[in-house]
Amino acid sequence: MAKRAREESTDVAESASKKLRSSTPDHLSALSDELLLKVLSFLSVSNLVVCQRLSHKYQKLAGDGQLWKQRYYDRFVRPRASRLPGLKELGSAHESLHFSSRTSRWLDDDHLVRHGGRTNWKRQYKLRHNWSSGSCAINEIPIAERQSIPPVLVQMSDGFVFMADKDDGLRAWTVNGRSRDHFAQIALPAARIQSPPTSLAVDLDSIDASTTRVLLGFEDGSFSIYALSLETRQFRLHCTHAPSSNGVITSTAICWPFIVTMTATQLLSLYCLDSSGLIAHSSNSQAKQQEQNGSTRPPRLLHSLKSRTVWPPLSISLRAASPTVTISIAYAMPTYLSGWTVGLQEVKVSTQGVLLGSRLASAIDQHYRPLAFSSRPMLSHLNAGNSGATAGPPSSEWRHIHAKPTSLSYTHPYLLVSHPDNTLTLYLVTSTADSLSISAGSRLWGHTSAVSGAHVAARGKAVSISRRGDELRVWELEGGFATSSARKRLAGGDLSVKIKAGKDVRDPELGSDVVHQDVAHTDDDSSDDVNELTLSRGWVGFNEENVVVLKEHRQGKQALVVYDFT
Repeated sequence: MAKRAREESTDVAESASKKLRSSTPDHLSALSDELLLKVLSFLSVSNLVVCQRLSHKYQKLAGDGQLWKQRYYDRFVRPRASRLPGLKELGSAHESLHFSSRTSRWLDDDHLVRHGGRTNWKRQYKLRHNWSSGSCAINEIPIAERQSIPPVLVQMSDGFVFMADKDDGLRAWTVNGRSRDHFAQIALPAARIQSPPTSLAVDLDSIDASTTRVLLGFEDGSFSIYALSLETRQFRLHCTHAPSSNGVITSTAICWPFIVTMTATQLLSLYCLDSSGLIAHSSNSQAKQQEQNGSTRPPRLLHSLKSRTVWPPLSISLRAASPTVTISIAYAMPTYLSGWTVGLQEVKVSTQGVLLGSRLASAIDQHYRPLAFSSRPMLSHLNAGNSGATAGPPSSEWRHIHAKPTSLSYTHPYLLVSHPDNTLTLYLVTSTADSLSISAGSRLWGHTSAVSGAHVAARGKAVSISRRGDELRVWELEGGFATSSARKRLAGGDLSVKIKAGKDVRDPELGSDVVHQDVAHTDDDSSDDVNELTLSRGWVGFNEENVVVLKEHRQGKQALVVYDFT
């Protein structure tokens, strides 16, 4: 009986193995890798991901860089290129927008091509896909146990977040990749206790890749420059300007070796950190050697201007192209009977301190009207006695129309303003050798509560945050709304996506888990108690991989919330 049982089990195993055999012949295994890559090039992204799970061979073939490079180009580069004004008029536009490893037009993504084999195209595709769908992971970094007065200052640059306040001094955190590392910290001098920092700026065009310079402005009108060594992970005090009677420094910018400051009394000052101007014209090695030897002289005032029309919020940028230094000040501006609009001033100064010129532009024209309502503001009381007149909007709505903008961000040519009425306004700046102008504003809808802060980058990507910090949106504003297709996108509300995060979110296109939530607050959280506990400080920054937001709890605790799209 036992022998017969063994024979029966063997027969069952053989029949099971026969059933597993496929009757369909395998035509792919006999093909060369080159032919298999050609076959895989016709598959969709989701099918490529499935193929990578079949075997080690297909994992390598379906992950080939050229396959994902083509997918990246077809989805993210070509549609963007077709939206840019003027590209369709080029004679070779059709050919240049067809994918080819050598002749394709990559626009601002050309740096990925120049990296050659170092670019992980699948990772880049996944990164851009997560941005476009609003999928990310969330991490929270506690930075203060109690409220800081004035608030903690924050700036972001090249994967670093710089923070400054009177209690913890100047700090730097790394936010790229999966690490959230406390990189460096230096305490402020004891004399600064009575004069806290009020402004923070980072040099984005440093002459030395191993050093990042940070500019701190203080309440007593003084400012200090710190140098962060990426090799030693240490801050070093570079130089300090003495206190001034001109008032609190509210805004700063740095483009080595030039510094610009703006005080609360609307005094604009341009400084040079070398009185002879040698650093501006010397080589990188010479400038680095001068700094290491401590031969950089104290800041020297080149020129100052007094204004009476520059209102916060404002944004100051500085660019130096020998022998000229250009200062751009974008600011909010009140208008008679029309609420608030924006203005822009460009000031050109020689490296020797001679004022070369100044020009102004604003978004007001003869047809200017409030963007929210068609009725003329501030005149509704004239029709109060007319029983047939249509009642105007409530006073609360008028206050929203005429309320000062909550934030302003300017990165040429985009000027983005946020409002307390749940909207933003985009302006386009045109600056030529002969003229300076600002286009009419385009109102952006999408937020469901007041917008406390927004930031726009050079390519037209923007991020905005609500006052409570529970709604974050990513905007694609490249090219503005000059074309008919762009105006259709504006009218259809297809300009932004809401950032969302959830546990084990499985993306149907990539076929894999793309995000994992690290904090409890999600898009689906409808608890008013949770929303009431946090407030956005209005600061938001981002780079290619992350969005960073400064939030404050009602108990005074502050934290950086990092939205990771990798």
